[in-house]
Amino acid sequence: MSSAAVQSALFEPPKVTAGFRDPAFSKNRDLPLHRWVPWVAGFSAHFVEDCLDHYLPRGSRGQRWVLDPFAGVGTTLVQAYLRGLNVIGFEINPYAALAARLKLETRSVSTIAFARAISAFERFMERHSTNGSVPHSVPPSGFSGRTLLFSPKVERKILFVLDFVEHIEDTRIRDLFRLALGSVMISVSNYSYEPSLTRRAAVDKPDIEDAPVSNVLADKLRLMLDDTRWMQNALRELAKTPTADVIPASIFVAKEHLARPGFVSLVVTSPPYLNNYHYPRNTRPQLHWLGFASGKGYNGGYENDSFGKFWQTVRSSDPIDLTFNHAGLERTLHALRQLNADQGPYGGPGWANYVATYFNDTEKFCHILGRLLKPGAFAVIVLGNSVIQGLEVKTDQLFGEIAERCGLKFCETLMLRKKRTGSSIIQSSVRVDKAATKVVLYESAIVLQK
Repeated sequence: MSSAAVQSALFEPPKVTAGFRDPAFSKNRDLPLHRWVPWVAGFSAHFVEDCLDHYLPRGSRGQRWVLDPFAGVGTTLVQAYLRGLNVIGFEINPYAALAARLKLETRSVSTIAFARAISAFERFMERHSTNGSVPHSVPPSGFSGRTLLFSPKVERKILFVLDFVEHIEDTRIRDLFRLALGSVMISVSNYSYEPSLTRRAAVDKPDIEDAPVSNVLADKLRLMLDDTRWMQNALRELAKTPTADVIPASIFVAKEHLARPGFVSLVVTSPPYLNNYHYPRNTRPQLHWLGFASGKGYNGGYENDSFGKFWQTVRSSDPIDLTFNHAGLERTLHALRQLNADQGPYGGPGWANYVATYFNDTEKFCHILGRLLKPGAFAVIVLGNSVIQGLEVKTDQLFGEIAERCGLKFCETLMLRKKRTGSSIIQSSVRVDKAATKVVLYESAIVLQK
């Protein structure tokens, strides 16, 4: 059976919804705190602001909690916190969780001690880069790739950075240095974000033989110091300092951490899209070099705990069935399994396992939302449709239908933007039948209510 025969009707998204600004994370690059860590999988602070204005307006009474079940580097949490709202987030990627936690802990950072540490770091690096001393730190043994992450001259400087960071007594300032290093390390490496992690040579860029590591890191640290002062001034304007917590775990274990049901006033989040974007892989250098991972591969990235998993982790399993009833999705899975079946796990059968796993996790997640939301509270979930083996999967529509089966109200879909994604999603030979009609890819937010 050809993909054209089973392709869903071409969907032309409606016009972009008025009143909600562009959700792209790139809009954060000049905003205090949000600019600390580039994060292709996130969304903009402006979009979060619009959600807060619309679904949790200023002046609302009572204890209000905002939850982000896929917190990333903390965009939702920071924006809600700045409004005086209590916030809680779950994030399985330890590097992203570190970023989110530190942004919310800026209220407790001694800016004087932070500034002194930056100056001491510059003196340390100047002293050691001009003599023949050998760093004590060593590269992580488990990290490997087709190209060395750092050229020898750059690696020596990075190891001296780790020597300095290891001896910072203030644990929070030590973590700020670690986060800053993670934020800039790719910019001085032989890899690049395009937007996924790839070798510079693969995108016709020369390797970086040497780089001013000390200057690059000191500039990032001083930016973080300025933002820390800004955040502390902003928090002084609040009548009461809100509560904040980032839990480095999956939302699927929320019951172990949040025994109290029905307390969340608003959820603004974006779960992994149905596009097999490999989040652990994109932060593998940070996971290894900052000590979150050991051994080969993505150990420490919790890829098996990720929402929806990844195609690579489920493609070779026995056929995975839905754990709930949904006739339309069952038909989609059946059609998908017939496509390119001769390719086994690399054809429709393997991708059908991935799609089934994704929506099984969707159903589990919707039950958790139903438990945590207050009656009448809203959840805004940013999603994108996808194309699997040439077959369009309208993730937002299916997500809303599954939520209703779990007792939530599917209120509306906010069309945020049409987006053209890279060839890794549209043209990959393992994802697409070349004869398939092109699908308009879009980004939307579904609005659910308890």
